[in-house]
Amino acid sequence: MIRIDVPHWAARLRALRRGRLWRRRDLEERLNEAAEETEETEPGPPADAVRAWETGERRPDPGHAELLCRVFGVDEADLFVGPSSGTVLWHHLTGIPLMPGLFSEEEEERVGRAVERPWRADAATAGYFERMLDACAAPYARPADLVAALRPVFAGIEAFRRDAGPSVRGALLALATRDAELISGMEHEAGDAPGARAWSDRAIREARETGDPLTEAFALVQRAGLVDAAEPGEIVEAAVAARERAGVPAEVGTLSRRHEARAHALAGEIEPCHRCLEECEAGAELCAGCMVDLGRPGGAVEILEGEPTAAAPPHLPAYLAAYMLARRAHAYAEAHEREQAADLARQALALARRTGAARALRELGRVHLPPPVEASRRVLV
Repeated sequence: MIRIDVPHWAARLRALRRGRLWRRRDLEERLNEAAEETEETEPGPPADAVRAWETGERRPDPGHAELLCRVFGVDEADLFVGPSSGTVLWHHLTGIPLMPGLFSEEEEERVGRAVERPWRADAATAGYFERMLDACAAPYARPADLVAALRPVFAGIEAFRRDAGPSVRGALLALATRDAELISGMEHEAGDAPGARAWSDRAIREARETGDPLTEAFALVQRAGLVDAAEPGEIVEAAVAARERAGVPAEVGTLSRRHEARAHALAGEIEPCHRCLEECEAGAELCAGCMVDLGRPGGAVEILEGEPTAAAPPHLPAYLAAYMLARRAHAYAEAHEREQAADLARQALALARRTGAARALRELGRVHLPPPVEASRRVLV
């Protein structure tokens, strides 16, 4: 029997918040917005209220309970009583996010029973975690929030893998590898270089344990993508190693060469960079970025203006869009194109602040806008 040290309603409240990848601050903001929309002008929560509710120190008063139900899209009976207390308990115990609407009650209960007896893990358990990892790759989420959600998922997969039977152990090991890769990537975007490398190392170890060359190749490609968290030589080594694995598909070769091109550019190696760009048929963004890294901003601007891309592609996660815009701003600033650089930097800054994209913010720190033309003229006069 699973037991926890907080009231069930407090555990349910925390599970609902974490399942939406919200920070406590995010929930407070949504409660304030809901309060402003009510005709009764119910006040938003006082400071530190969400923490007190989730730890069971205080129960929400009727007005705030109504706001919580509105924000989460549930009725009061579901929030404070609820039929799935067992589901809430095991999510609270493990820290694995409770994704609303993603799984049926039966699926949740089945995995919950396996939490108590990990040897019960089966193909359905692996499928549960696979769908959860798909959901965690949300394009709107903040990298740091995804790290917080994915770490307990990794711990849960590892716990099942230790006791699972041979028929499902391989699938769980592959999922652990994928989870570690995702955490590494999000640590990279959140600006934690040591964390990104540590989780990448773990992903590579897990991948090698699977004995599958393709799984290992993808883990190595992910490592090569840590361009702001590793030395250029290390990036090149990982990219080449990925291509050397037997039976890798063309997409692995293409992606590894893109990362390798960027590493050569960072190292100032012109010819190897150009060769990799040609071999992977790189697009304008990568070519322009490499030109900036090679100290040729004029060439970067020429490439970008030859293939105009005023806005980031809509399908990109916001943190990647912020980084891409910051890279463009850097190119235009280095080429002394002030107006374009300033406009792109403003777009990147807004996205980066909204998503906590530390890598994009660091790239913006490299953008030094030239003085306005009029200011230069006044100095000369």
